[in-house]
Amino acid sequence: MTISAKPRTTEKLLALIRDGKPMSLNQKFRLTALLSAPSILAHLSAIAMQYIDASMVGSLGAEASASIGLVSTTTWLFWGLLSAAATGFSVQVAHKVGASDFDAARRILRQSVPLVLLFSISLAAIGIGISGLLPSWLGADTSIHADASRYFLIFSLFLPALQLNFLGGSMLRCAGNMKVPSMLNILMCVLDVILNFFLIFPSRELSIAGLHIPIPGAGMGVEGAALATVLAETIVATAMIWYLFFRSPLKSEQKSRSWFAIDRQTVARALHIGMPVGLEHLAICGAQILVTAIVAPLGVIAIAANAFAIIAESLCYMPGYGIAEAATTLGGQSIGAGRHSLTKSFGIITVGSGMIVMAALGVVLYIYAPEIISVMSPVEEIRLLGADILRIEAWAEPMFAAAIVAYGFFIGLGRTILPSAMNLISIWGVRLTLAAWLAPTMGLRGVWLAMCIELTFRGLIFLILLAVYCLRKKH
Repeated sequence: MTISAKPRTTEKLLALIRDGKPMSLNQKFRLTALLSAPSILAHLSAIAMQYIDASMVGSLGAEASASIGLVSTTTWLFWGLLSAAATGFSVQVAHKVGASDFDAARRILRQSVPLVLLFSISLAAIGIGISGLLPSWLGADTSIHADASRYFLIFSLFLPALQLNFLGGSMLRCAGNMKVPSMLNILMCVLDVILNFFLIFPSRELSIAGLHIPIPGAGMGVEGAALATVLAETIVATAMIWYLFFRSPLKSEQKSRSWFAIDRQTVARALHIGMPVGLEHLAICGAQILVTAIVAPLGVIAIAANAFAIIAESLCYMPGYGIAEAATTLGGQSIGAGRHSLTKSFGIITVGSGMIVMAALGVVLYIYAPEIISVMSPVEEIRLLGADILRIEAWAEPMFAAAIVAYGFFIGLGRTILPSAMNLISIWGVRLTLAAWLAPTMGLRGVWLAMCIELTFRGLIFLILLAVYCLRKKH
């Protein structure tokens, strides 16, 4: 199948994998970079969006920031489950595309839509049901309960739209198209910031060069931040699904009579791939929620500093997730093509690249930690505490990269059980234990020291797993 009349460099290099042709080291590095760059850009724009969101909400005061920070780990839990549902099908698409079987890839795509939508609707119902109780479960101060509950309620109502966004982006990336989902996610960030501007703040006047310009505003505060995010997600999800079905190599064809016929083997394979990922996300985010519960009694300043530092640290690790998405595509397509030696080579190249990039960013994070936090909050106590914990975390970035990218690589291979178990053991056995032990004496700094130690340990065990895989004589 010809993807376009004049194939781009990325498509030409991906075709070498499918066609069984040799690839030079330069071509492997170039393909890794070409697939990683759009995804890294999209992840960085997402962090920029969170950074701007945090700054806008932070201007409302520490309690507003804490109300969002309190439920952030629970929203990540739901994100992870939606992502796992999409992964169970998209990895199969990567394998079929690697084998040049585009018809089978389309059939998998068509089956995925109703199934993941049903899953997301069920998850939304759960989120709506627990939204009123969540802040008290997490042990937060009653002053932030109302805002935190409303934020999570709005988030939950729009989970089906977020699910379609994840499915569309994951399918396109596994088919080798990093550009479109990345550009659409950047658009989502821009839309979110624009909507924030009008929904968070009340009507006011801007003075520019002596001119007084009236700016309408809804004055919704924390609720406005939530609504801006979900509206941006819905707009982009619509565009993503339209492109997937009508413009991509996986687009529907007139001869396809049964759009959503369910094949048991496809569903079973999706469960085999996606369920360990989902359970791992459930366990890890559950642990992060417990960490939030450990942080919550430390006070509003600690909650806000923790939330801001998590956003700031993302500036380092989101490029790692971008490279991990490239590793998933390269691992999935090369294993689907039966290219075992090439698969191992891509594993080493992607993990090594991720470690170098995140190590460099870790140095930047350490040096500029106070400035990064101060942009998000004018509160001096938050700035000082946030800078301290960021500098603790900066030491773990290279090994965190190893864990992130190697995990993405193994997802592409369809091997999710052991890597998911490793993540689970690391965060529950090391991070939670250390955080509970250190928090009473070291406060939030102890929680982040526990995180640093755990991420270093996790990276080490993933490097060992990758080495064992690459040293095997047979796949």
